[in-house]
Amino acid sequence: MHRLLTGWRPYAALALLALMLALPGQATLPVMDRDEARFAQATRQMLETDDFIAIRFQDTARNKKPVGIYWLQAASVATLSTPDSPAIAPYRVPSMLGMVAAVLLTFAVGSRLFDRQTGFVGAALLAGSLQLVIEAHLAKTDAVLLALTLACVFPLAGRYLAARGARPPPARPTAEAVLFWGALGGAILIKGPVVPMVLALTVLALLIADRRRGPGPGWLLGLKPGRGLLLLAAIVLPWFLAVQQATGGAFLGQAVGGDLLPKLLGGQESHGAPPGYHSLLAVLTLWPASLFLLPAVVRSVSRRGEAAVAFLLAWAGPAWLVFELIPTKLPHYVLPLFPALTLLMATVLLAVRDDTPSRLLAKRWWPWIGLWAVIGLTLAGAMPVLVTQYGDASGLPVGLLAAGLGLLVVGGGLWQLARRRPLLAALAPVGAGVLFLGVVFQGVAPALSDLWLSQRAARAIDSLAPGAPVVAAGFHEPSLVFLLGTATELAPGGAAAAARLARDPKAVALVADSEQAAFLTAFQAARPKAPLPEPLIGIEGLNYSRGDPTTLSLYAAPPTD
Repeated sequence: MHRLLTGWRPYAALALLALMLALPGQATLPVMDRDEARFAQATRQMLETDDFIAIRFQDTARNKKPVGIYWLQAASVATLSTPDSPAIAPYRVPSMLGMVAAVLLTFAVGSRLFDRQTGFVGAALLAGSLQLVIEAHLAKTDAVLLALTLACVFPLAGRYLAARGARPPPARPTAEAVLFWGALGGAILIKGPVVPMVLALTVLALLIADRRRGPGPGWLLGLKPGRGLLLLAAIVLPWFLAVQQATGGAFLGQAVGGDLLPKLLGGQESHGAPPGYHSLLAVLTLWPASLFLLPAVVRSVSRRGEAAVAFLLAWAGPAWLVFELIPTKLPHYVLPLFPALTLLMATVLLAVRDDTPSRLLAKRWWPWIGLWAVIGLTLAGAMPVLVTQYGDASGLPVGLLAAGLGLLVVGGGLWQLARRRPLLAALAPVGAGVLFLGVVFQGVAPALSDLWLSQRAARAIDSLAPGAPVVAAGFHEPSLVFLLGTATELAPGGAAAAARLARDPKAVALVADSEQAAFLTAFQAARPKAPLPEPLIGIEGLNYSRGDPTTLSLYAAPPTD
């Protein structure tokens, strides 16, 4: 392993690992509702209108998140595709590259805090974590945000360790200060206050922990806050001022009052959960890298006097508590803290390798190890069930293949545990997970045809009524707009869809079963002498955003006499 850790080799190996996990399924996984489709459609409209300031979904202002991710996606689409293409893969490129950058930066941070071996193991564990792999497959903010978080953490960690006397001062302090403030500005343009909050809590925790015998706050001056704040303002303010002008001052009010505060004060959009949600879910979101998560955290607390361990605990602990206390919870909220956890696991795994593995294999950790195994077995067993429940018999072989690979992930970890090799027990599931997750994203997920109603509807319209204007009633998922185009009309009900079809014989109507009766009644009233339209095709499936079985019927206006 020593040769792998020299020169450029660890960066190449980790980039390859990240790409092997992120690439499968980029083009075959359909666009996901609802956030991914909203981000992608808003980006498309920027390219269509050449307006890169205001963010819109059709005619509705999308004043929730800042503009950064839209600019990155727009650059990707302009380079690799065209705005009128329904391909989602170009919009996902920033997320995929964000994952690669996050893995490489985790190695850099781990190498600075400990050594290259610890950084490599921590970065490999991060690459294999389920939540990060999911985010790399979605055209959203979170993978890019993670990379920018790490870009801020790298110089912050260097300054802290130098102040504690654990490392020499950074060789290029000005460059690292520029990196810190530049990445912080980028993070604000991606997702507003999230990264500033994480960094502020990290620094506050370190200052409190070191208040008696520590270096004091003077080490922060090494980040050159005076000039750094000017750089931050130069990055962030131009767009914020422009969007405030473009929206008549509405952006900040709606972003804070309509998005941020509701998440802080209550469970927004049915995403509320009690405290402990993220902690209980960590065994899944970090799986299969979570095998030694709990033992590593417990052992790290006892080593909090070490500067590097203290930094990681300050990075992960306070922000994790805040995310637990916020009523609105989604699994990806704690993603900026994952590298701290995987590096804690890495340092503990390498320490016990040099000490005695029994400390990680003691009986008190067996319930955690058993939970990890149950999660893996459940995921493996779910694959053939999902393809038969939401696909057809043709998908069963790939479901069985995924199940077998899932068993390999669990079996590889448990086998190395039985041989009392905790480091290999942690890394072997990540290696097997490359195959398992690759088959899941490339084969299993696309085979769940009942879930992809928008994709099937778009294909039917392209086949039966190519180029026709489309009005939809009862099914308004953002993925439908992305696949059919910005001009897609989302009617408020079946009656409105019928009125559009009655006055525009070239249009077609996509009507959900919940609006079918209203549609037919209104059409008959609008054209009493015409026969009732017959559906060109019926599409049955599950609207997974609502959890409702749904049938979509495609109608064309019957010919006039």
